[in-house]
Amino acid sequence: MRSWTIRVSVILATITMLAGMAASAQQSGQRSAASQALDFPTVLYGAAYYNEYMPQDTPTAQADRLAKDVALMKAAGLNVVRMGESTWSLWEPEDGRFDYAWMDRIVDAMGKAGIKVILGTPTYSIPAWMAHQHPEIFADRIPAGQFGGKPVSSVYGIRQNMDTDSPAYRFYAERLIRHIVAHYKDNPTVIGWQLDNETSSYEAANPDVFIGFQHYLEKKFVTPAALSKAWFLNYWGEDLHTWEDLPTRDGTISTSYKLEWTRWSQMRVTDFLHWQAGLVRECAGTSQFVTTDYGGMMRHDVNEEAVAEALDIPANNVYHGTQDHFDGSTQSMQEDFSRSIKHSNFLITETNAQSTDWSSAFQFPPYDGQLREDVYTHLSNGANMVEYWHWASIHGGQETYWKGVLSHDLEPNRDYAEVSRTAHELQKIGPHLVGLQIHNQVAILWSRDSANAIGFMPFTSNAAMPWLPGRQTADYDSLVKQIHRSLYDINVGSDFVFPTTTDFSAYKLLIVPALYIADDALLQRIADYVKNGGHVVMTFKSGFANENSAVRWVRAPGPLREAAGFSYQEFSNLEHPMALKGNPFQAGDGNSVQYWAEFLMPEHAKAIAWYDHPFFGKWPAITENEFGSGTLLYEGTYLSDKLQTAVLRGALQKAGLTGPDQQLPTAIHVQHGVNRMGKHLHYFFNYSAAEVKVPYSYGSGTNLLDGKPVAKGAVLTLGPWDLAIVEE
Repeated sequence: MRSWTIRVSVILATITMLAGMAASAQQSGQRSAASQALDFPTVLYGAAYYNEYMPQDTPTAQADRLAKDVALMKAAGLNVVRMGESTWSLWEPEDGRFDYAWMDRIVDAMGKAGIKVILGTPTYSIPAWMAHQHPEIFADRIPAGQFGGKPVSSVYGIRQNMDTDSPAYRFYAERLIRHIVAHYKDNPTVIGWQLDNETSSYEAANPDVFIGFQHYLEKKFVTPAALSKAWFLNYWGEDLHTWEDLPTRDGTISTSYKLEWTRWSQMRVTDFLHWQAGLVRECAGTSQFVTTDYGGMMRHDVNEEAVAEALDIPANNVYHGTQDHFDGSTQSMQEDFSRSIKHSNFLITETNAQSTDWSSAFQFPPYDGQLREDVYTHLSNGANMVEYWHWASIHGGQETYWKGVLSHDLEPNRDYAEVSRTAHELQKIGPHLVGLQIHNQVAILWSRDSANAIGFMPFTSNAAMPWLPGRQTADYDSLVKQIHRSLYDINVGSDFVFPTTTDFSAYKLLIVPALYIADDALLQRIADYVKNGGHVVMTFKSGFANENSAVRWVRAPGPLREAAGFSYQEFSNLEHPMALKGNPFQAGDGNSVQYWAEFLMPEHAKAIAWYDHPFFGKWPAITENEFGSGTLLYEGTYLSDKLQTAVLRGALQKAGLTGPDQQLPTAIHVQHGVNRMGKHLHYFFNYSAAEVKVPYSYGSGTNLLDGKPVAKGAVLTLGPWDLAIVEE
């Protein structure tokens, strides 16, 4: 029997948290006055700045360094810095003693230089005194996605090591937030607040987290019998007869339990950030906005869409390949998602300055031109701000080699010169670029539940086939990345939609990767979209399990059967890649599939590709069905990258979504939008080390970067790692 002492100690915290969830949900529907102040007059361009990290050789060293840094930033043309999110120990050096002087002098110096400030709530790294006084704050962790084994308590010395539901932690965090925000609420230099930093669940499985999970299940399922039925817990005789029977996370083997736990983890993150947003809005000035910096989008334990409801504008930290791997694709995928979660512009709070990594094993500083091109890449995807992490390289600690604009010598360098060039360009043309509105006609349905559930039951694994050395693995994330990259290579922009999206009709083409987890209502919305004239490309494993991660007890693909025009009863892993008969999509050496094959039995669908194999060749690999006024193309297997691109190109043509952009040279990527002046903008990027000539097929206008006119039908000459921005 569980300790009643533990239950009593955590039950009040759980009730408080659930009440907080209800309050934060109400707050999320209220837009602050600051949300009306997001019409930035120009692009914000700057860096994270940590004067407190600088060497302290003399009593005045940091002050001297501050003066030099501000002078360098002003000379370069930077107009924003982000500060304060990492150093709770300076804000509150002792329990209840707050110190603002160290930050006041920095904010004052920035204000005098005309540089705006975004301050962060420093709650992601607790001070030593708190760790000593309240060791219960530490998260009891089970590694993400793993079940089995006891949670291991975190220790002091690394960031993000806390249970964010801990009553003690919430007490100190609230006190700190209220003090800091109130102190700067009327400071005109401080334009916004960043909540926490790259927040996640931190894999916490503390007793209070588990009790909260139990109460969440009680509310959702009402009775243990209902939960047992939905989760098929009669397997191995694990039915619940009382809520006290619920096993802890470390012991469960139920895929339904695992999926629901991931949802609970996401809810905890949402509650924590909504709670912080509410506190900040109570204390902040009416012209200060609220954001949070997601540590990369599409995380499995963070519901980015739900978190965004509490924000005035979302922000993301986007890191990507450089040198010969710099092609804009990572930025595009991350930022298409950033733009989609609120259907709005967003901020880039961190991106590559020089080299990155928590070691010296990933030191690949950008080639000449790449830093500048990167800024415009972010802006072309809808960013209103680009900030580097960070201004100056740190001389000690875990991130010594995660270099800033300035190297360890703290002197102007090659990167500083390129940043300065870019900043001075933005001083002239920034008002034409900020607030770009992008309207895409293709969407990718992204399912966090499917990503998690497929992770529990993967369709490929090195461990499953140890006799195949060097075998690659694939999962939900790799499939989504492949699809987005294919669209990117075809020069087609895309948005992301979600299982909660009620209407897909704004898009001509909907792509549905491995929708393994879905309720009947979602599948019906997809079918209705096709019936009403939409075009769908869907992949294997879609429609297989319901919202409780239980396999449907009707023939696959369940409720999608009529719209898809086929059914199937069997599937197989593929030991080796397999060709398609006759190379039907003219994919050259990419005419192959791998990992997984469903034995599709067409009913109304047309088979458009078959396996080239004596056994598997009895079944089609890809089908297409006309349903109502639309079509549904289904991939019953995992396509090679080249084959996926070829299939999507055909689907785009059928949907009437191809044109001159699809004829451009391989190295050229384009992005289109409408600026705040109502004028069409066309970005042309050359992601290569060679000069490229590009035909211009849009309305006559001006290249904002050099002021020269560009006529329809003209040829743009783009140098290595260069671009043109044509405003019609």
